Amino acid sequence: MTIRVVVADDQELVRSGFAMILDAQPDIEVVAEAGDGGEAVEAVRRYVPDVALLDIRMPRVDGIEACRAISAAGDCRTVMLTTFDSDEYVYEALHAGASGFLLKDVRRDDLVHAVRVVARGDSLLAPSVARRLVEQYTRPGVRPRRPDPRLDVLTARERETLLLLARGLSNAEIAAELVVSDHTVKTHVGNVLAKLGLRDRIQAVICAYETGLVAAGDPPPGGADRVGPSPAPARR
Repeated sequence: MTIRVVVADDQELVRSGFAMILDAQPDIEVVAEAGDGGEAVEAVRRYVPDVALLDIRMPRVDGIEACRAISAAGDCRTVMLTTFDSDEYVYEALHAGASGFLLKDVRRDDLVHAVRVVARGDSLLAPSVARRLVEQYTRPGVRPRRPDPRLDVLTARERETLLLLARGLSNAEIAAELVVSDHTVKTHVGNVLAKLGLRDRIQAVICAYETGLVAAGDPPPGGADRVGPSPAPARR
């Protein structure tokens, strides 16, 4: 199946470069280019792509507002691109519904990989982005005095699964930690996302930190040196 993509960036050379890289792939088709967020939203409505590649800083309507509108309107998934290695943009973009976040100096192979990963329903963050998301937007060691009621819908095993997701474990690693099958882990992950109304694993990680289920600085399972979501995507 061909992955249909809209590319949005206010710099024509950058936009054309990304479009050329993606269009050269046998399984990817760039169906439209846009010079700002408003044009991107309109292109998504018109061409119904699988993925929208959005620059964060664009005139009139920026990438974050475009991402929010696209995420609310349908099933098109978004990958955010920026030259600004800023925590604020990461946080806002993820809350707007972005499924991937990459810096513009990304290698061409990683760009193509990101589009494929997001198109199949997974999520992806650049490793440096994932680390700072956790370090800068959570307070080390601090949790609410009372458990967040949002988590009451989860079973004990689903809470464990969410905790391990937040600490960056893949499905295979969660299976080993809980001593269950990969299929069982996929079921638990799917239940967590459905019960909490979350779009993907990235939103699950954010939810785990916001509800105080896990805090920055917590020791990861097995003493491994992990901070935040794994840069390698894992399927539900």
